[in-house]
Amino acid sequence: MKVAFYTLGCKLNQAETESMAGRFSKAGFQIVAPDDIADIYIANTCTVTHIADRKSRHWLRMARRRNPGALIIATGCYAQRSYQDLAPIADLVLDNSEKDNLFEIVAGLLSQVSFSDTVNKPLYQLSAPLQPDNHSHYYGELKPSAKRKCREAISLTNNITRARSFIKIQDGCHGICAYCIVPKVRPHEYSIPASQIIDEVKQKVAMGYREVILTGTKVGCYRDNAPDTNEETDTGLRNLVQCILCNTDIQRLRLSSLQPSEISPKLLDLWQDERLCRHFHLALQSGSDAILESMGRRYALNDYQRTLNLIKETVPEVAITTDIIVGFPGEGDEEFEQSYSFCQQAGFANIHVFPFSARPETAADGMPCQVKDKVKQERTQRMLELSQDCRRSFYKQFLNQTMPILWEKETSHGSGIYSGLTDNYIRVFVHSGESLTNKITSAKLVGFHNQGMWGESHGSV
Repeated sequence: MKVAFYTLGCKLNQAETESMAGRFSKAGFQIVAPDDIADIYIANTCTVTHIADRKSRHWLRMARRRNPGALIIATGCYAQRSYQDLAPIADLVLDNSEKDNLFEIVAGLLSQVSFSDTVNKPLYQLSAPLQPDNHSHYYGELKPSAKRKCREAISLTNNITRARSFIKIQDGCHGICAYCIVPKVRPHEYSIPASQIIDEVKQKVAMGYREVILTGTKVGCYRDNAPDTNEETDTGLRNLVQCILCNTDIQRLRLSSLQPSEISPKLLDLWQDERLCRHFHLALQSGSDAILESMGRRYALNDYQRTLNLIKETVPEVAITTDIIVGFPGEGDEEFEQSYSFCQQAGFANIHVFPFSARPETAADGMPCQVKDKVKQERTQRMLELSQDCRRSFYKQFLNQTMPILWEKETSHGSGIYSGLTDNYIRVFVHSGESLTNKITSAKLVGFHNQGMWGESHGSV
């Protein structure tokens, strides 16, 4: 039985999809690509922008067209925010709190349904409008003719490449950023006990993963809340990272997004261990102090610049990437040029550019001085061109250097071209007559590729 997952949004969503897919795979389901024909389609949605909403709806409709008889499921932040939008196009809508139970919910449904070996046969259909029940998930009704026992899933294939794995360490946000819908859809802050995280890292190592990425809604707010935690000891992110380095054999450890106030000399001292990847994602959002204040961001440009300087002084050849919102309400030409100028001189390795998207029930949705779409488009294009220049400038520093690469996979079957990452997040491509998947080898960076750099393989590290 084939299951296709489609993930939008943040690394936390990716970690949660990986966990959900792992449970299905362990039970004998075949995990297939999002655009393959499958028996079950699961969209882990994002709602940070209206574009993310639209992409979620589009994929769900395309899944229905690929196999009209498939079970179509929507979960994630868009499902949390507005199940009414997704109910007409999905058979099952689950909020974020039900992700951990998704496999059991699906297994319960399948126990009532008969599958044939072929696709395109009706499995599940809506006979009434979807309504919420007391468990926060939303169902249509199974066809009476389909209520027979599900036969055992037959495929044991798992096509997930085991090179890099996302591990969720924290969830939830109580932030006050004016533009952000996340506190509405992930309102409950909590952290996973350090002992559980360490056990999961060890499991990933045993499964063959060479890199793990620690992720969450606000990774820097991590606190080990285990009942036996000694309150007098450091229970924060630094202690967690140190414990992972000391107690596991993971070859690479990477952190997802952090806030400027969460970076300290004590945390950065840990980067003396070469297993910690030299990459920091530090969201800026705007290079204008006036706009930062209007956004509700809890730092000024001077604070951010001090953090940049501290990281660069401590971690050599580090990649610092960022997010920028273009066209926030009240952003005039002067404020945009301030943002552009700050990004130009900051030395970012990459800039993720987002035109402002008003989200319902956020403070920014009702703010005056909304920026016209045409202006947002023009500014977005300029910032994207700057991002490309910054990325190329960062890559140029490493031309003709030999660096270790964790190779993820062949770009397409039979191409002989493999794609992987340096620890400081440079995407590298190399021709190889032998499989490099999930290996760490040295490669000399010899030229530019439209998605990164070309390399020449120099053998195992």
